[in-house]
Formats: sequence, C-alpha cells, structure tokens
Amino acid sequence: MERFTAIYEDGEDGWIVATCPEVPGAITQGRTQEEARENLKDAIHMMLEARREDAEKDLQGKNVTREYIEV
Repeated sequence: MERFTAIYEDGEDGWIVATCPEVPGAITQGRTQEEARENLKDAIHMMLEARREDAEKDLQGKNVTREYIEV
C-alpha cells in the first residue's frame, strides 16, 4: 500500500482544507480533521482513477508493453 502526505489548513468559516501534494488536484475539506481526512482519501482515489482512465485513452491504438509494479 502506498502512503501519501495529507496537509491540513484552516479554511473559511471553520472548515479544514485538506490537500495531498503527491496527487495534484486532490483537495477537499471537512468540518473536523477526521472528516477532512476521510474526504481526502476519497479525493485521492478519484484523482488516481481519473488519471488511469486518461492514460488508457492515450494508449489506445499504440503498441505498448504493459507491466504492473508495486512501490
């Protein structure tokens, strides 16, 4: 399982803004740090899935070798 960095900052009106620097675009918020953490996990999953879909579209019709690796 990969580990990511979560950054929490005070937002407006008492919200906590959460971002993940390793996954650009993964940004969310919550009323508590726990809520922001869970929302950030969802945002990371969604961004990674969207990137996988984009990568698949870019590879369509190309002769490539595919290999899965774990880090």
